[in-house]
Amino acid sequence: MQWTWDIDGWIILAGILSACSCALLGNYLVLRRLSLMGDAISHAVLPGLALAFIITQSRDTVPMFLGAVIIGILTALLTQVITRYGKVEHGAAMGVVFSILFAVGLVLIRRATDHVDLDPACVLYGNIVQIPLDATVDALPPAIVNLIIALIANVVFVALFYKELKISAFDPMLATTLGIGAGTMHYALMVMVAITTVACFEAVGSILVIAMLIVPPVAAHLLTDRLGVMIIISLLLAIASAVGGHLAAVFGPGLFGMDATAETSAMMAVVAGALLGITILGSPQYGVIARAWNRAALTMQIVRQDMLGLLYRWRELQPRSGRAMLRSDVLAAINGGWLAKRALKRLVRTREVVSVITNQGPAIRLTPNGLASASQLVGSHRLWETYLAKHFNLAVDHLHAPAERMEHFISSEMQAELREQLTEVQTDPHGKPIPEPDEL
Repeated sequence: MQWTWDIDGWIILAGILSACSCALLGNYLVLRRLSLMGDAISHAVLPGLALAFIITQSRDTVPMFLGAVIIGILTALLTQVITRYGKVEHGAAMGVVFSILFAVGLVLIRRATDHVDLDPACVLYGNIVQIPLDATVDALPPAIVNLIIALIANVVFVALFYKELKISAFDPMLATTLGIGAGTMHYALMVMVAITTVACFEAVGSILVIAMLIVPPVAAHLLTDRLGVMIIISLLLAIASAVGGHLAAVFGPGLFGMDATAETSAMMAVVAGALLGITILGSPQYGVIARAWNRAALTMQIVRQDMLGLLYRWRELQPRSGRAMLRSDVLAAINGGWLAKRALKRLVRTREVVSVITNQGPAIRLTPNGLASASQLVGSHRLWETYLAKHFNLAVDHLHAPAERMEHFISSEMQAELREQLTEVQTDPHGKPIPEPDEL
């Protein structure tokens, strides 16, 4: 298909404006755990639109806008009422309200289609591809004007109340004690969400509104814990979704040998979902790959430390001969397997253990560096056993398991605090000496 900026440029601009308007407010919905509220409002505005159609017998912007905004605000109010007085969980209350209002809206739309020119399909994917037809040399398309106004209103709202929105989003009780009306900010946000939803509804439909309210902010939240950065990233993701979605709608089907184009607003939502999927996989801190890598690294660290602790205890049992522990016995004690072999190779590379040859075969011995690390680990283990025995009065045979879990996570500072609380203690409850700091 041929690309023309006179048509495709307007479509991309409409997608960017609506996506950014939704994503900007969506950050606060995500932080407040009100993600479903955007979905609820975008569905619940249908009765307002249908009533405006039925009453005015036209599709004039003003009555449609007012009807939808009123119903959108009513959705937020009814949700709060049901949650507070019905003792219903907030998500369930939103589900009840928007499903009922959406059903009422569908009934009214069916009635409205007999009287006015209304295509129910526009409810889903909007009228974004028709926007360029309204463009003239002297004036912007009306839908573009509405989207620009909505975006400017949202930017001004967030800029004026950034601090109040931030505090009330993270800690409503603190906001109240500081003199910030958390309830007022909540309803103000709901009003802006309703206005944005209505402004974007006709252009891009409910699919893209719902997607852009939630998907870019969620993806941004996976990439940062700072609100300001999160807002910027969500806007960039929203822009990428709008541009990439239209490109995919125009050129994607051709890659599969099809002549028709895909629905633009739906493809924008699909691209947003794809970006979220990439973020879920590749987020440096919260991504699936990063978390799997961190778990694997922690597992390897624990195996290495268990090996050092094993060699230290073997050394204690051989105080005179100094006989090294056979490599096969070390691997067997750590349950063998590739993890134990990799851990042993790593300890050799870091020069914490050294391989030696004995009459019985290859053996492993601690180096001075390895002895220091092993002493730190065993000292943490025996200090924790002593602490549990003293303060929790646990039986001696119940001390090893919890101490073994904790020994890998006790820092040198925590070990120093344990020593301060266990002054004059030289041995653990089993009678084994606790390594002193100067031995490490």
